[in-house]
Amino acid sequence: MLYRKEYNSTIGKITLLGDESYLYGVWFEGQQHFGAGYKMDEIKTGETKSLQQGTNWLDQYFAGEQPSTNDLPLKPEVTLFRRRVLAILQTIPYGQQISYKTISDLLQTDKTSPHNLSRAVGGAVGHNPISIIIPCHRVIGSNGALTGYAGGIERKEFLLQLERKIKS
Repeated sequence: MLYRKEYNSTIGKITLLGDESYLYGVWFEGQQHFGAGYKMDEIKTGETKSLQQGTNWLDQYFAGEQPSTNDLPLKPEVTLFRRRVLAILQTIPYGQQISYKTISDLLQTDKTSPHNLSRAVGGAVGHNPISIIIPCHRVIGSNGALTGYAGGIERKEFLLQLERKIKS
């Protein structure tokens, strides 16, 4: 059974979604694609092991630490392509960024006739159901610009600044 939990961060309310085993979602209040198709208003508020683990991770993160995601039971329910994009996002170290184009290049299996998948990558990043923990905020434009963020560009700027401090 799925449960949701509210978390108050320094940059707004965050909703976590999980069952006893897995964390399925982490969204800012008002974020684009909030709930990722789950009927959030029908899901009861509660506490599970996965929600507690997600909360503990967020506590550490907002305290300026670099919590690992290795022990978090993440289960984003997305397409295979989006899963591949999210896997790349999880390899981006704290304090670093990657461009949509670089992710597109990393996804190419046929190097003889590559395609620019930047738009598809942008869609996958924008629909990331586990914000912050799967660090979609670390994706930037090829020119270094802070392009869109489903949680809001101000939050993206805050998270990147926080991580610059963590890295130092």
